[in-house]
Amino acid sequence: MTRPGLPKLIATDLDGTLVRSDETVSAYTHGVLDRVRAAGIPVVGATGRGPRLKELTRNDIRAADYLVMAGGGCVVDQSDPAGPVVLRDERLSAEVLAALLTDLEAAVGPLTVMVEGSDEHDAPLWGDYHPSWPYQDRFEARTRAECLSHDVVKAFVRTADHHVDELLETARQLVGPEVASLTQAGLGFVEICPPGVDKASGLTVVAERLGVDPADVLVFGDMPNDLPMFAWAGWSRVAVSNAHPLVRAAADEVTLRNDDDGVAVYLDRLLSR
Repeated sequence: MTRPGLPKLIATDLDGTLVRSDETVSAYTHGVLDRVRAAGIPVVGATGRGPRLKELTRNDIRAADYLVMAGGGCVVDQSDPAGPVVLRDERLSAEVLAALLTDLEAAVGPLTVMVEGSDEHDAPLWGDYHPSWPYQDRFEARTRAECLSHDVVKAFVRTADHHVDELLETARQLVGPEVASLTQAGLGFVEICPPGVDKASGLTVVAERLGVDPADVLVFGDMPNDLPMFAWAGWSRVAVSNAHPLVRAAADEVTLRNDDDGVAVYLDRLLSR
């Protein structure tokens, strides 16, 4: 579907969407995003990464005026000359998380659990070691009691016997949205976020601050944690071709895969038409 004019806000997921498989962002992509910003369209990085990874995230999407992080739980305004301003900072109660984990383990068996408990620069995740976790350099083995000693940004869980999509479906049957928000971002773990937290709610903070209607927002994504912002945005919802089947099904358009700079190719054509 070809829309007239240009969107008033553009938000893109990072890992698997803007960022390539080698964990880099091309000079071409940075250049196109600079052109978007020069055209007067604010750019938002909308990511599952927690606030401990702000510097990495800023480097990957240097043109971003705003960062929606932790799947929507942390929103940062980077446009203020005086310095970044945190507009949202939600946490999941340790008590609620403990009860949730007990109920989930009763249903599916033992869980591998990790928590993101700190927003300090490059702080590690705590929890149970699992060889599939791709970021072992930012992980520290800790007991369950230590993981639940304070409120967290989010938690990650998996089992040996369930595909992540199956575990997510089961968890959603047990855990209501008033207790926690559940999703998955392609890492093989179900992510447990504070209630009311998703990328749509994070982008709402940005859109209201800028006076932009969701109908005028263009979004890009690849994984189920992008589905809330796909449902929220109205200008167009664009999946990269390597996206999860549910995201491709929810998309208005499909661009090239992340490794082929699909977001930048789409935006380049949009700006040039």
